[in-house]
Amino acid sequence: MKLLIRIYILAFLLIIISFSFAEGIDNNLLTIAKGNNIFGLDLYQILTAKEDGNIFISPYSISSALAMTYAGANGNTKKQMAEVLYFNLPDNELHSAFSKLNSIFNAPKNDFQLAIANSLWGQINYPFREDFIELVKKYYSAGFNLVDFVNDLNREKARNEINKWVEDRTNQKIKELIQKGDLTSLTRLVLVNAIYFKGKWKYTFNKKETKEIPFFVDEKRTSKVPMMHQVNDFNYYEDKDLQAIELPYSGDELSMIVILPKERTLSKLEKNLNYTLLDKISTNMAKEKIEVYFPKFKIEKRYILNEPLIKLGMSDAFDDMLADFSGMTGSRDLYISKVIHQSFIEVNEEGTEAAAATAVIMSGKSISLGPKIFKADHPFLFFIIHKPTNTILFMGRFIEP
Repeated sequence: MKLLIRIYILAFLLIIISFSFAEGIDNNLLTIAKGNNIFGLDLYQILTAKEDGNIFISPYSISSALAMTYAGANGNTKKQMAEVLYFNLPDNELHSAFSKLNSIFNAPKNDFQLAIANSLWGQINYPFREDFIELVKKYYSAGFNLVDFVNDLNREKARNEINKWVEDRTNQKIKELIQKGDLTSLTRLVLVNAIYFKGKWKYTFNKKETKEIPFFVDEKRTSKVPMMHQVNDFNYYEDKDLQAIELPYSGDELSMIVILPKERTLSKLEKNLNYTLLDKISTNMAKEKIEVYFPKFKIEKRYILNEPLIKLGMSDAFDDMLADFSGMTGSRDLYISKVIHQSFIEVNEEGTEAAAATAVIMSGKSISLGPKIFKADHPFLFFIIHKPTNTILFMGRFIEP
């Protein structure tokens, strides 16, 4: 009888805010970035079918954790993962591209903090292939930590060690990622990706202008939110159905794109949401003077992604009889039992919770009709993107405070 052994992929993501365009970047990096973005949009569509409230995920965190797992996949399991995750490069080029992207994200920055970290936690004395361990070390800088999941006391110790690793790399924002019961005596490997971003707005909001106003949760319900306000020059797009604005961060490498439907519901916008629409919006933005009303908000979410990933077509990886991760051990003795994704975002006047405030007050030229108004007082979508590579690091929707 085949022993059931489980792999847990823990993708955490942390952070607080980021969007746009790639010049002079390796084509393989752009291929990975585009695949990541399309995968994120696909996953978002699945989540909207079961989630009623706010949503916040990091497509890049999930893609990274699954890319490390993909390194050990073979056969139909590997084929399905490649199709769902849009891994369209040969293996060496794929993992090398992820490595280069992580190096770009982890490079020292003066204006913000952005860090990607990976780790593996394997059962002591279990026969993991040395070439698999070396691959994830080489391309993902993932340290391999030996722990004991079999013994009850040692399993709890391992859970605490992994959670501590996550907390330390997400500035204590992601706590108790692995909850009691997530690990069992059959767990043999935990793959972890953590991403953290912290930055301040290029043009900070004046706290004195933040006021409590109604936010239209839907056509019938409202809820009070602290609404920030400023007038400045921003990249802006508008058509008959929506408005979109780019809120840049200090350093201009990261920014947040906010898409606001003109009706007070996201249903039509979400139905039409795809890579083509995002590309159309971002490439047609132009600098305009805009009066911006944008709410302060915080979102904390935890997802079990097994069902969404299976619906997208990655079913074999979760099936204890069909899964083929023989690239990890040489045998088909592993399958994924859980993909856990936990996320946190906080938006305020400075940009993030702990950022130093730098007031930038600008006086605009006189315009007879006044600045256009972007008032996010009803549900909207937001995308946090690394501009040089056009990689969606985070994305979500804000529906209710």
